[in-house]
Amino acid sequence: MHHIEGIRMRTTLLSLFLLLVAGSSTTAQDHAKIQSDFPAEEFIERRARVMDAIGEDAIALVQGGAAAPGFLVFRQTNEFYYLTGIEVPHSYLLMDGRSRRSLLFLPRRDARKERGEGRMLSAEDVDQAKAASGVDDVFAIDQIGRQLYGFVLRPPSPTLYTFMSPAEGRAQSRDENLIGHASHVSDPWDGRASREGAFVRKLRERYPQFPIADLTPIVDTMRLHKSPRELELVRRASELAGMGIMEAMRSTKPGLHEYQLDAAAYYIYRINGAQGEGYRSITATGTNAYFGHYYRNDAELKDGELILMDHAPDYGYYTSDIARMWPVNGVFSPDQRKLYTFIVRYSEALLSRLRPGVTPDQVLDGAAEEMAPVIEELEFTNPLHEQAAQEALSFRGHLSHPVGLAVHDVGRYRGRPFETGLVFALDPMLWVHEERLYVRMEDVVAITADGVENFTDFMPRTVDEIEAFMREEGALQLVPPNPGTPPPPPRR
Repeated sequence: MHHIEGIRMRTTLLSLFLLLVAGSSTTAQDHAKIQSDFPAEEFIERRARVMDAIGEDAIALVQGGAAAPGFLVFRQTNEFYYLTGIEVPHSYLLMDGRSRRSLLFLPRRDARKERGEGRMLSAEDVDQAKAASGVDDVFAIDQIGRQLYGFVLRPPSPTLYTFMSPAEGRAQSRDENLIGHASHVSDPWDGRASREGAFVRKLRERYPQFPIADLTPIVDTMRLHKSPRELELVRRASELAGMGIMEAMRSTKPGLHEYQLDAAAYYIYRINGAQGEGYRSITATGTNAYFGHYYRNDAELKDGELILMDHAPDYGYYTSDIARMWPVNGVFSPDQRKLYTFIVRYSEALLSRLRPGVTPDQVLDGAAEEMAPVIEELEFTNPLHEQAAQEALSFRGHLSHPVGLAVHDVGRYRGRPFETGLVFALDPMLWVHEERLYVRMEDVVAITADGVENFTDFMPRTVDEIEAFMREEGALQLVPPNPGTPPPPPRR
């Protein structure tokens, strides 16, 4: 049962309450927020690699995220966090390839804002900011121009590197941000420039002496392979994702709605320290699952349908990407059982071949060869299902995309052998287009020195394991949704 018994969360309402009380602080948080997942030395090492890549005749200027509008909570961009660990809006980082120095620029102290929101890391907190990020010095952001002046005083000026691709914020990935930007520029009544584009334009207007280059490919390459501390964060995000999906799985009953399963999973994430979701939930029943990025999550669960859930938390800026499917009524039909069993066997065939030194094509080709007789073994009675399984063997997307700071993380790993520290989504899938049916099972795996680690091997996988697991009671049975009846009046 893949260690299911060892991680199951069978709690009563009282124990959940005690858990929340025990994890809460009894004193006010009168200090600036400083992350504790990475030591300053790791950020120093990352910046050193950047300076190695840009060379001695270059500098890099990185813009952090803007303050969140309204009552939204600020979350630093992945790019700025990766290089500094600093979670302050309107921050900047300057890396000098010649002197090998890194300078951090922060807003000045805003006493009025701090009276309302608590202490914030500011330009005046030089020692604290240096200790947290490992930078060589800290200035206010109005000093950036003075620092850049020195680089253009005596030509030729160094090349100035900065990010030109859209920064990744809360629940964002580069690919989706680019799609969103395409929508903006295609709208004649919008047509706004990206924040990165506006920043580059300002640099060119104010300092035409600088040749400007894109920092994005350099840092993307660095982010592809994870350090041990990064792996630990993805591992924990994956564990919470699995626990959340399992809570949704055991809570499933006909008549509930997709968003209620979404809420059950999200609850598990938040009480265990996640700062939100890594991407919007795909909780899709019936033919809704046919749409790969379905997000409305408002349909009623009906007897006889399969439900797909694809969701993960944002845990310390890192996420996962996990999907499972299960029957709404708790029992797979004969056809559903065969299709999902095919996907489970395909996942195992892929997993068994993952290790350093082999290429994605070798893994896909070997797994497809192993799975060909499995189709005969399963004895599909529906010819459309058999055809879908055959077509799945030639599909090249089962080793899907990198995972890390973003669910669709940056960097490219196809076309060359796997290397230690690579984290990606293993996602065998098939489509029965005539029935608007999509069947898949997704895990997040890391290439290790001697093979592969599946971060979610504790979850129920086979149809028998899922059916047994769904006989348990879930959170939505312990605390049922309120159908709309007004609560009783308070006692006098």
